Amino acid sequence: MTVLTRLSSLRALVAGAALAAGITFAVPAHAEDSDIWKGLHKDVFGSRELLDGAAVMTLDAPIRAEDAAVVPLAVKMPASFASTVTKLTLVVDKNPMPVVGTFTYGPAAGKGDRMLSTRIRMDQYSDVRAIAETADGKLYMISRFVKASGGCSAPAAKDAEEAAKTLGKMQIKTAIAKAADGLTPEAQIAIKHPNTTGMQMDQLTGLYAPARYINRIEVKTGANLVFTVEGGISFSEDPNIRFSYDGNPSDPMEVKAEDSNGTKFAGKSAPSQS
Repeated sequence: MTVLTRLSSLRALVAGAALAAGITFAVPAHAEDSDIWKGLHKDVFGSRELLDGAAVMTLDAPIRAEDAAVVPLAVKMPASFASTVTKLTLVVDKNPMPVVGTFTYGPAAGKGDRMLSTRIRMDQYSDVRAIAETADGKLYMISRFVKASGGCSAPAAKDAEEAAKTLGKMQIKTAIAKAADGLTPEAQIAIKHPNTTGMQMDQLTGLYAPARYINRIEVKTGANLVFTVEGGISFSEDPNIRFSYDGNPSDPMEVKAEDSNGTKFAGKSAPSQS
């Protein structure tokens, strides 16, 4: 477990305990916003400089989310920049576990236009950030302010017994999609998992479901790595990721995942019928 994961887990535990005890914390908004990001910057990236990423990537997110437990995000990068990117980190400043996930790209991420979209939870109105790291160690950041609250404590869509029946089942699709630089392979993976946050109350028992979430995913096409991702409670229930990659859509795509309980899951796309 990394230092950041331990810190984020402690934050989530404290937040859940405080919620259970009916404790709230009053912090002036102007001080909170600035101090939270300063602390996160130091925790995640140390003293490294963050350059303005507005000219090299886009972050699509709703101004006001319809559902704080399922907030869509999409990051897009042109080929000229994407070919140099080795990592992408998604952050929600005010979530109990702020780092949504860190994607570490492999050779099969490709050198063309790059796209990645997913769905996240948001605990309260917050800046959402995408930080790309290039091969020369530079960091580029873009952010959007999203109005959404209550997503981390929202009840699960399924009860625990129903969710357990399909735990870890995967749906993996590959296809050819249009991109600015032509046609490119694109894939989507969905993993059945409640991704509980530790802040969700069972309406029947009044008890809080313990945190249990997907914390690592590895995606390969053929023998080539597309990416690995280290994640936390900020991914929505039944994590879903859509992304571009470099490969043949007719080749099987293999996905391995592990959750915070140490349970491992695996899936493979069906052979293409085209």
